[in-house]
Formats: sequence, C-alpha cells, structure tokens
Amino acid sequence: MELKKFILNKKFILLNIFLTIYIITNLIGGERGLASYLKKKNIEKNLTTKEKDLEIKIKDLEKKNSLLSNNIDFDFLDILLREKLKLGKKDEIIIQLN
Repeated sequence: MELKKFILNKKFILLNIFLTIYIITNLIGGERGLASYLKKKNIEKNLTTKEKDLEIKIKDLEKKNSLLSNNIDFDFLDILLREKLKLGKKDEIIIQLN
C-alpha cells in the first residue's frame, strides 16, 4: 500500500526519470544515435577515398583515350604494342623479365 501512495505522490519525478532514461538510451544507441552516426561517418570516409581513386583512374583512361583517338601518338602506340602484344622490330631482341 505504501508503494502505491509513493507512486501517486511522486509520479512527476518518476515520469521525468523514465523520460530521461529513454532519451539517453536513444541518444547513445538507436537508429539516429551516436553509434549509428560514427558508423555512417566511417562509411562516408571510405566512399570519399574510393571516389578519389575512381576519379584518378577516369582521368588516366581519358588521357590514354585521347592519345589514341584524335591525333595518334605513335610513341604511345609503340609502348602499347610492346607491352601488350610483345611486338618489336625485326632486328630487336625481346627479353621478357618476370
């Protein structure tokens, strides 16, 4: 009986305690809490580094494509033939190093 009287007399304090506990648990955990924020921040960091790597690869491919499309660069074409097809001139000796 005393517990019932205590709860009725102190219901405002108990309500505040429960609300405070609820808010604190949702700030730390939960879908929009601190832990979720840190995970999303880490994912964003990884994606930005991947984006920078992909931009570098795209620029490199665009440069190689421009060398082969508009004005043919014979030096670059010679490098490609030697590396990819292992071709050379008649009087050259090709040694493959591993």
